[in-house]
Amino acid sequence: MNLKSKIFRTYIVLAMAFVLSFIPLHSAVALDTGVGACSGNNSAPCAATGDDIATIIGSVISLLLFLAGAIAALVIVVGGIRYITSDGDAGAASKAKNTIIYALVGLVIAIMSYSIVNFVISKV
Repeated sequence: MNLKSKIFRTYIVLAMAFVLSFIPLHSAVALDTGVGACSGNNSAPCAATGDDIATIIGSVISLLLFLAGAIAALVIVVGGIRYITSDGDAGAASKAKNTIIYALVGLVIAIMSYSIVNFVISKV
């Protein structure tokens, strides 16, 4: 098995792990808040009472920024793997370093955007 095949398999395993990390728990999805299941329960589905537009927009933007941060973290791992497997090739190592740097910049932007959006939504 050659090196490119091993790298491809590693990418596939990382992508599968990333996708599987977003599968919700059955208990959180199956919670029916309409039949008294929330009496004395302060979990997120039970505490969600705001259906105004600011709450909905804030939730959607927070989810998108979370996904952007998760993707940036995954790209950092991929860049690290590319850097390790560059085998002394200066061009491949440079591309891997640039991948890591750009992913870190994206992660910082996602974190800053998340905090700005939460601040604005809390003031609305």
